[in-house]
Amino acid sequence: MNALIKKFFTFFISFFIIFISFAPKIYADDIRNKITSANFDTSNSMIILTAQDTAEPILKDIKVVKLENPSRVYFDIDNSILTIAKQDWTFNSGVVKQVKINQFSVNPDKVRVVMYFDEEFDLNNIKFYRIKNNIIIKFKNAYPCNENYLQNVYRDEHSSSSDFYEYTTVMFPVTSPNDKTEQLQQGNGENALASTMAKKELKLNTKLYLNNAIAKQNLITLNGFGAITLEKPYLLSNPKRIVYDIPNTLTDAKIRNKEFKLNETDTAKIGQFSVNKARVVITSEDAQNYLPVFSKDNQTITFANVKKIDYKTLFTGSANVTGYSKEKNDSQTYSMVLFFDAPIVHAIDRLNERLDLYLYNVSKYSEEHFKSTFAATPFANAEVTLMPKIGIKISIPLNSDSMVSSYLGADGRTLKVKIKGPKSISSILSPVISGMNQNNKDKGLKKKIVLDPGHGGSDCGAIGGGVYEKNITLDISKRVRDLLVKKGYTVEMTRNSDVYVSLQDRVAFSEKADPDIFVSIHVNSSVKPEITGIETHYYHQESMTLAQTVHSSLASNINSPNRGLFKSKFYVINHTTVPAILVEIGFISNSRERAELIGEKRKQATAKAIAEGVENYFKQYK
Repeated sequence: MNALIKKFFTFFISFFIIFISFAPKIYADDIRNKITSANFDTSNSMIILTAQDTAEPILKDIKVVKLENPSRVYFDIDNSILTIAKQDWTFNSGVVKQVKINQFSVNPDKVRVVMYFDEEFDLNNIKFYRIKNNIIIKFKNAYPCNENYLQNVYRDEHSSSSDFYEYTTVMFPVTSPNDKTEQLQQGNGENALASTMAKKELKLNTKLYLNNAIAKQNLITLNGFGAITLEKPYLLSNPKRIVYDIPNTLTDAKIRNKEFKLNETDTAKIGQFSVNKARVVITSEDAQNYLPVFSKDNQTITFANVKKIDYKTLFTGSANVTGYSKEKNDSQTYSMVLFFDAPIVHAIDRLNERLDLYLYNVSKYSEEHFKSTFAATPFANAEVTLMPKIGIKISIPLNSDSMVSSYLGADGRTLKVKIKGPKSISSILSPVISGMNQNNKDKGLKKKIVLDPGHGGSDCGAIGGGVYEKNITLDISKRVRDLLVKKGYTVEMTRNSDVYVSLQDRVAFSEKADPDIFVSIHVNSSVKPEITGIETHYYHQESMTLAQTVHSSLASNINSPNRGLFKSKFYVINHTTVPAILVEIGFISNSRERAELIGEKRKQATAKAIAEGVENYFKQYK
């Protein structure tokens, strides 16, 4: 018995010693800060480091060390481990040149962040913030910020010169998991294992990375990193659905093309429509009632059926209108600016004849100040309606040719609505007067277009199922001509009937007409009958914007796959001296699409999309 007690006592003592020896390590593991993500948001000029919540807040005191040749600073995050791969970002624009984030050491655990700057950058403009266990590094004046720190949250245009990507070089490790931890040396910032790193050129979106979607009853909420901008939505039928495009956006693979159920019948799907545009499609018999609701910080957007939701779920807290301001940007553009005493939650409903703003958590405003401020502006006839226990609604009447954009302040306390008219702004201010003089005004302002119906006469073009390409292109070209002429444009066609016109003669015709743009209309064909879709081709660089604008309109209005833009050396778009494009409106080799192309609905929709694309081009760029 004594021997048994002795053995038990020995075992207990051994176990206790082992426990004591490991306890500090276990305790240390529990309180170490684990950095789980690192993101650079160029639209807001900030780095966001995210760490898991711990009992002690991460980085109570930040000690920044400045180094020269090259100009850089670094700071260390003590008692921290980097749970993601080391980061090495190189930027080709802006004053921030490079950012490195590495596990500097283990035992003690230390993460180091090194930032390289342009020589002229004032390092005093680096600001640090901590929100829970998130470290935010803000670079004041590091990047140009338009609209006085107002972020563009909505725009009518479907293609903009502000749509762009930035190329960046990413360094990634090619070492095995057993290799030693790479360290950044304080003196020169060189990698101790530089030979084990490889470079990769990436084309990164500069506005929004969309990585989360949550569906609830009659709504879906999307969020990510960056700033959200929405384009003018459009409704489609069979089945009924509404489409919202989000430019300058990359969609995470985990939510891409996934269908979300919103109720028994309604669904939502988020896709990557093009390399720099995400698309949200909501399928519902009440599709027109799904409106975008912008969060206070513009990091989150909710598409909600505003006829069926509980409004209390959209906001907390209230705000009041504290100020009103108007701006005359130019002879065609006016802006309405509203100021609030607290961040607002708002929705936008863009209708053909008006813009409805829903300010859900706004309870007070001055009707007298509103009317006096916006007298003699396009906002003079706006109606402000109080929605009890919900907020206020502002309905702004619009001319059919108006272009609308809106902006939200970085603090959520400023809302700006801009209206641009392609003609004299008086067409919005005084419809009666403008109607009397509209024809005379348009003659001096409208542009000339040459339309080129592909093929003709002995040249039938592509043939499928007994249908000739030449007949489809002529029919649709005439429809485009009629739509544009109604809008006041001058339109000439390389052929008006079923006659043969050589490629050289088409170019000669255009050069003699001296138009502003040249648009050639064709139908595609393939040896693979399953292929369908729309393409737009350009050759010269000055034609790319026209191609982007018209193609965006086609892709937005025609229910056919978007095959994208192509730089192609077709004769007619290579030899014309004005911006010139060639659109392929569908595939005659596909039996289903061929049947649509010869149908009234598809032909008129295609003509309307091309005409709208042309007009959008002139509105935005000419």
